[in-house]
Amino acid sequence: MISKVKSTKLVEIFFYVSDAYEKELKFSCERFSNNSCPAFSDQEIMTVYLFCINQEQRTKIKQIYNFADQYLRSWFPKLPSYAAFNNRINRLSEAFRLLTASLLQTHQPADCSAQESLLDSLPVITCSGKRTGKVATELTDKGFCSTKSLYYYGLKLHALAFRRIKRIPFPEQLLITPASENDLNVFKNSWSNIENRTFFGDKIYHNVDYFENLAASQNSIMLTPVKAIKGQSEWEKQHDKAANDLFSKAVSTVRQPIESFFNWLIEKTDFQRASKVRSANGLLVHVFGKLAAAFIYLIFNP
Repeated sequence: MISKVKSTKLVEIFFYVSDAYEKELKFSCERFSNNSCPAFSDQEIMTVYLFCINQEQRTKIKQIYNFADQYLRSWFPKLPSYAAFNNRINRLSEAFRLLTASLLQTHQPADCSAQESLLDSLPVITCSGKRTGKVATELTDKGFCSTKSLYYYGLKLHALAFRRIKRIPFPEQLLITPASENDLNVFKNSWSNIENRTFFGDKIYHNVDYFENLAASQNSIMLTPVKAIKGQSEWEKQHDKAANDLFSKAVSTVRQPIESFFNWLIEKTDFQRASKVRSANGLLVHVFGKLAAAFIYLIFNP
């Protein structure tokens, strides 16, 4: 059994998922077979997954199933075996992606700045770079995380987030790419058409010529910490050091909250570690299912 407060939240999650499922999600996982209406529905599977991560901090499929088996049987008497549960949930990766997009669109806070955005990326690690990645090779490859000084196999989650004063930023768009994809290339391909915006990024987004053209064409600018110029003399470095340090500190202070956003995501869902994943669909469920589980919190705290 679970407490009355959590029971209420379980019901709220179920009704929210059921409503979204009827409006949109069912078209992403429609079955064309005699088993098109299984006894344990897709809505129930998604509810169990989201509730166990969001309310019970059970972040692995085995933990989620064991908790549901022990404490949620009275709510879900048709809960199947672990193997069937695991197989069923791996078919719902697209449904979780659509649910995440819906949550971000419908629960955007009123204090989001439409003129200022923060940029960063977060590695999703399937295995260490010392080994050879063999899981979801059609989605993953080998990359390097400069923050952790770590080579790894996996994905990157790229975030374009609205700035919020003295609060964690709220994602405007979230994209996934193989680990080797350069953050600047992602910006050029996906977000370079945004007009009248000030972007705050880290040094990887430093490209003077490109962003001068962007400012002229889209009236959007990119602010990053000052990057050292190769071949610059020591006198030139010291001459501009004070101004460069102040500017870099100011930019880093503005963009620091997006790191807090990633830390919050990791703390809530153990998002960064995907070493237990064994398939491409499982990896997509890990990404979009955990994003949905994190943002389902907004239902209770708008």
